[in-house]
Amino acid sequence: MGHLLMIESWVGSMSRLLPRAIGEAGHRFTFLTRDLHHYLRGASSAAPHPLLAAANVLTADTNDTDALLDHAARTHEVLGFDGVISSCDYYLPAVARVARHLGLPGPAPEAVEAACHKDATRRVLAGAGVPGPDHAVCRDWPETAAAAARIGYPLVIKPVDLCAGMYVREVDGERALAEAYKALGDFPVNARGQRRSPVVLLEELLVGPEFSVETVSYDGTCHVVGVTDKSVGGAPAFIETGHMFPAALDPAATRAVADTAVAALTALGLDQVVAHTEIKLTADGPRVIEVNPRPAGNRITELVRHVTGIDLPGAAVDVALGLTPDVAPRETGVRSAAIGFLLPEQAGELAGFDGVEDASSAAGLRELELAGPGRAVRPAASNNDYLGHAMVTADETGAARGRGEAVLAGLCPRYAPADGAA
Repeated sequence: MGHLLMIESWVGSMSRLLPRAIGEAGHRFTFLTRDLHHYLRGASSAAPHPLLAAANVLTADTNDTDALLDHAARTHEVLGFDGVISSCDYYLPAVARVARHLGLPGPAPEAVEAACHKDATRRVLAGAGVPGPDHAVCRDWPETAAAAARIGYPLVIKPVDLCAGMYVREVDGERALAEAYKALGDFPVNARGQRRSPVVLLEELLVGPEFSVETVSYDGTCHVVGVTDKSVGGAPAFIETGHMFPAALDPAATRAVADTAVAALTALGLDQVVAHTEIKLTADGPRVIEVNPRPAGNRITELVRHVTGIDLPGAAVDVALGLTPDVAPRETGVRSAAIGFLLPEQAGELAGFDGVEDASSAAGLRELELAGPGRAVRPAASNNDYLGHAMVTADETGAARGRGEAVLAGLCPRYAPADGAA
C-alpha cells in the first residue's frame, strides 16, 4: 500500500475521482493545502466530502515553493511518502519539484514548468518543429498591438498561466484586443492567490475541429489511450460545451492527431505523467493548442473508462508511485460516451429546470447533474460557469453525442423574477 502526498486539488470532478482511485487501489493519501476553506466552501451536501478519505489533512503555504520543499521534507520524515500528486494545474510544477526533492517518482520539473506555461510551451514546441499556430509572446501593450498587426485579425489572446479557458478570447480588431488586454491586466492574481505573469500570448486563429489526446507516459514510453472529440462555443470566449470519446475520426486522421500529441510530449520531455493534449485539425494538418500534464478534466476520464475500462485517475496514481499503470482496454459493451454542458445565457438567480423528469429517463443516461435553485448565474465566460451536465453512453460508435444533445435540448433553466418584477 502506497502513501501519497496530495498537494492541493481542484474542487470539481477530479477532486472526487482522484481520492476514489487512491482508495480503490488500496493506497492512502495525506492532503496538504494553504486554505482548507477553499475546499469546504464549494462542498456538496449530496455526497461525503472527498477529504474525509484523507489519512491526514495538513496546512502549509503551498504557494511558497521553497518553504513547501522544506515542509514536505520534514513531514516525509514523520509520515513517509511514496509519491506526490495533484490535480490542480497551478501546483503541478511544485509537485514535480517536491517529488524530486524527496527522491520520489515524478516527471522532470523543468518539463512540467514548460507545459504549464503556454509561452514556454510555444517556445519549446516551435524549437522542436512540432506544428502550432503562428504566435507572439508580448510583455506590454505596444508590443501586443504590433504583434497583432503582424499576425493579422482575427486572432486569439490568452494568458500564459490560467486554466479552464479563463480570459481566452477571439478578437477581431485592435479595439477588442485592447479590451481583452486590459481585462487580463485587471486580474493580477489567480484563484489560488498566486501572482500571475504579465505576459500575454497572441495566436493565429486556427480553423478546424478540436480534439484532445489522452495519454499515459511511463518508463520512457508514451501510450495513447484514445482521442476525444471536443465541442467549443461561447464566442468570443472558448468554452468547452461537450466531449465525445472516441472521436468520430477516420484511422488516418486519428493517427495524425495522436502522433502530433506524442511529438509535443516528447519535445517537452514529459514522462511519468497522464496527459491531456489539445489539438486543432486544420486544413494544413494537426496543430497543438496546449499540453496539460495531468488527467483531463470535465469528466473526460469517465468517458474513457465507460468505453475502454481504463481508469486514467488510477493511472495517474500508479505513475506517481512509480508503478506500472494498467492501460490495457477491456470490453465494456459501450462503443461511445459523451458529455454535454449547460451554459447560462443570461444573468439572474436560478430557480430550477424544466424537463428534468424526461431527461432523467433518457436512453443511455449515466449522469445528470444540475445546479440547485438559488445559484446566482451570469452568461458563461469560461469552463467554470456551467449550470450542469449530462453524460450518456451508446453501444454504437459515434452515437452518444446525439443522445447527449437531445437530453440537453429538453432542459430549460428557469430564473427567479428580478426584484420589482410582477
